[in-house]
Formats: sequence, structure tokens, C-alpha cells
Amino acid sequence: MTTLADVGDMLREARREAGLSQQELADRAGVARSTLARMETLARGDMSVSALARLLEAAGYDLRTVKRGHRRTLDDVLTEQRNAGEQ
Repeated sequence: MTTLADVGDMLREARREAGLSQQELADRAGVARSTLARMETLARGDMSVSALARLLEAAGYDLRTVKRGHRRTLDDVLTEQRNAGEQ
């Protein structure tokens, strides 16, 4: 099970892999640096999904839904269904 703390760690790792400081990523995503810092450390135990999506996008990542135990995303499944319907 992925916890909010895991998500905070993943966000920090995505930022580091992108070679960005907290301020640089926050500026790219249009959020306050303090919001990013709070999300990385869960200082208040909260996480805004909209801010998370913007921050990940600014770091070069997509936020996707993957069913536990599977590798394909919901987008992958829907694309496969659409393609199967076109044949």
C-alpha cells in the first residue's frame, strides 16, 4: 500500500531526478515553495492532488492510476479497449 509519506518521498525523488531545487520546481508548477516543502515532508499531513499533479508535470512526470499488482495504467487499458473496438 502506498502511503502519503511514500508519495512525498516519490515527489522529492522526482524533483531531484529532474535536477531542480524546491524553488525551481515550485515556480515551474505555479505553487509556493512552502507548499512543495510541506508536501515532500508532510509537515501538516496534507497533500493537494491538484498541486501534486502540477508539480509532477513540471518535473517531467505524469500522475497515473495503476491497479495494485498490475503494471498497466488505467490509460493503457482504455487505449487497448478503444483500439480493439476499431478493428
